[in-house]
Amino acid sequence: MKRLVKIEEFNYYLPEELIAQDPLEKRDSSRLLVLQDNQYEHHQFGNLVDFLREGDCLVLNNTRVIPARLFGEKVGTRANVEVLLLREERIGVWEALVQPGKRLKEGHLVSLANGELLGKIIEVGESGLRLIEFEEGEALLDIIKQHGEMPLPPYIRNRPDDPERYQTVYSKEEGSVAAPTAGLHFTPELLQNIRGRGIEVVEITLHVGLGTFLPVKVEDVEDHKMHAEYYSVSKEAAERINNCKANGGRVIAVGTTVCRTLESTSEKNRVISGSGWTDLFIKPGYEFKVVDGLVTNFHLPKSTLLLLVSALAGKDLIFRAYEEAVRERYRFFSFGDAMLII
Repeated sequence: MKRLVKIEEFNYYLPEELIAQDPLEKRDSSRLLVLQDNQYEHHQFGNLVDFLREGDCLVLNNTRVIPARLFGEKVGTRANVEVLLLREERIGVWEALVQPGKRLKEGHLVSLANGELLGKIIEVGESGLRLIEFEEGEALLDIIKQHGEMPLPPYIRNRPDDPERYQTVYSKEEGSVAAPTAGLHFTPELLQNIRGRGIEVVEITLHVGLGTFLPVKVEDVEDHKMHAEYYSVSKEAAERINNCKANGGRVIAVGTTVCRTLESTSEKNRVISGSGWTDLFIKPGYEFKVVDGLVTNFHLPKSTLLLLVSALAGKDLIFRAYEEAVRERYRFFSFGDAMLII
């Protein structure tokens, strides 16, 4: 009989002062905890290249965070409202998280971005989710860029002076509400060094959505439902990844978003090009088909991301490594240090 996996098994103690509030001055000066051969070692992120081999393939997520947090008022009452746009369902219609959710019902109007956006709530979902239709349609993204605020995670109290520090240096495709934070450690120079060692660097896209903000609230992890996120893998990217596998190289995913995308598009241990939506939930017991290694940050207790890394490296090793990271005062979460699992 299959053992039920309880989310409480994926809890750990983290002193609040270890939650990184600001990015380091140099992106690649963060620490790197390397997990291999059932052991861990302490390194600097700039030394990542020393653990990659010629013929390996490093896969990046080139999504770009949009300033999707908007402020305004409810039309008629002038009550303050906050809207976090999550994804565009169709032109001019967005899924969003709204506050205060109880006061914003179907048919209500909201005025946002200093009155430049007028939205109508056309559907009410759970946990503050709404579908909002905007009059501005195709011009909406330009208005968001002008008036929106970068939606930082709630555990980050300090807003960086330079918003680009919450973007990867290779971000291109706009559409995320959170950064693929494992990629924040890379610099153009480090990527050039990696390519110079004969290591393929490939880009795919997954727009980070609501799943980043949703904790696991159920006792049995099998009952947790992932929120779907949009991905795109080009024909060229799939071919380069598959050639790496065929030639005996390792596919190293930069971030859990890349990991989920590659595993979602796999068929007979090959990546299939295309685009779509994935709600793949990777947890202990999952058999990886494409990904051989992972660059990742340290994740929140009882999160789906902690379950994913435990599936790849083994729960015991992950928790020993996390305990070591706490002892050694590593910096945790989005602006924190990194881990390499190979």
